[in-house]
Amino acid sequence: MTATAPVALESVACLLGCPPDDEVVVRGHDRLHDLPGEYTVVRCRRCGLLRTTPRPTPEAMGFYYPPGYGPYLSTRVDEGGPPPAPVDRPSVSALRRWIREAKTHYVPPLAPGRMLEVGCGSGAYLHEMAAQGWSVEGLEFSPDAAAAARALGYPVQVGALETAVDPTAPYDLITGWMVVEHLHDPLAGLRKLARWTRPGGWLALSTPDAAAPEFKLFGNAWYALHLPNHLYLYDQRTLRRILGQSGWQLRRVFWHDNPNNLLMSLRFWALDRGRTGFAEWLLDVAEGRRWPRARLVFGKLLGALRASGRLTVWAQRV
Repeated sequence: MTATAPVALESVACLLGCPPDDEVVVRGHDRLHDLPGEYTVVRCRRCGLLRTTPRPTPEAMGFYYPPGYGPYLSTRVDEGGPPPAPVDRPSVSALRRWIREAKTHYVPPLAPGRMLEVGCGSGAYLHEMAAQGWSVEGLEFSPDAAAAARALGYPVQVGALETAVDPTAPYDLITGWMVVEHLHDPLAGLRKLARWTRPGGWLALSTPDAAAPEFKLFGNAWYALHLPNHLYLYDQRTLRRILGQSGWQLRRVFWHDNPNNLLMSLRFWALDRGRTGFAEWLLDVAEGRRWPRARLVFGKLLGALRASGRLTVWAQRV
């Protein structure tokens, strides 16, 4: 790995306008694709917000989103055509549904209306929500992933949120699953989303939790660090402040019932020490090929303790 990335970089001050007063938290590199470059995450001592600086410019960031980028592949729908009809399963008990619900895609209980998914990838969630009666649209940075979603019949705008054009009508719900940490200007992006939403409309966002104990434990091996793609890292307090300054009021916070941040961080830790066998076993557990029930229970425990390292927030336009 070379010391510097073959992309243009920019240095950025605190997003919230604080006077310069930063501390270095961690330095790391791209662990998912082993692309070159070392990056630094700093914390503003005034507000606590973490950011990557210097970072790739918006024009250069595409280098770190290759065609094999995980979210593009994991959101593919195997077969095209119209979405499947909703299936009512009264035989599945409420307890079992609760056990299986990981709060990964958790939205307010709304009647179907107009919905936008920011960072829709290849369209799997659009497909799911269309099956529930929603009129869905997408916004996606990757032209290839957007083409896959369009092939399913859904309107998808290609490009970054910061440069996206306004919709023809307001939305009732906007979702962004693991998106806000990727934005170069999250304040401008969230203000735009507020403008696109009807009064009283809802926003559902998921993001890594920078207050997670595993971040302190693993440092640059923390799976959710995801350098340099993750430009900002939030905890509940800083996320509330960012939302408040962009036209949203935070209503609910949920921690995911998902152990994968911890399992994959352990995997990086094992790989750093040459323990490839243990690393492969951890990958099998994270992907459900081994110990699926234990993984489910462990995820519930981490979620209950607010220690899964992943959270979802519901916010309402004000």
